[in-house]
Amino acid sequence: MRWMRGVMLFMAGTIFGIFATQPSAAPQEKQTGLRLNHFGIYAKDFDESINFYTKTMGFREAFSVKDKEGKPALTYLQINRDTFLEVAPSTAERPVGFSHVGLWSDDLNKTVTVVRERGAKMDDPRVGGTKAPLTNVTDPNGLRLELLEYPPESLQRKAMDGWK
Repeated sequence: MRWMRGVMLFMAGTIFGIFATQPSAAPQEKQTGLRLNHFGIYAKDFDESINFYTKTMGFREAFSVKDKEGKPALTYLQINRDTFLEVAPSTAERPVGFSHVGLWSDDLNKTVTVVRERGAKMDDPRVGGTKAPLTNVTDPNGLRLELLEYPPESLQRKAMDGWK
């Protein structure tokens, strides 16, 4: 039953990402290369989740980031060359379930400027633990959208470039 919930969560995130990145009927200023790249989940049992997604679903581990105590902070699982599942352990502050949608931008600063001009509030981009510049914006439903750019030194870019 747990695997069914995981599959449903995966499918819901994918469907949300498809609709979140679809152009609307109204004319829009084009945002350079904005596309769905990953979605994140908080896992109740981190090891069991990694096992499920790698052994049962066949995703490969792209990279992991550890915290200062050496415990997993997050693991990126590669679904295909440009699409990932980000798995992080749940905590009291980060309950089990959906975490965020990751949207990849070719020009993060331009994207942030355009989205701010349209009324969204977000912090300036910062470099995250994966060496990728990122920032977050929250949609009207309270869902977090993580906007990222992948320079050559980012772990995501290295994983994509190493895909065979």
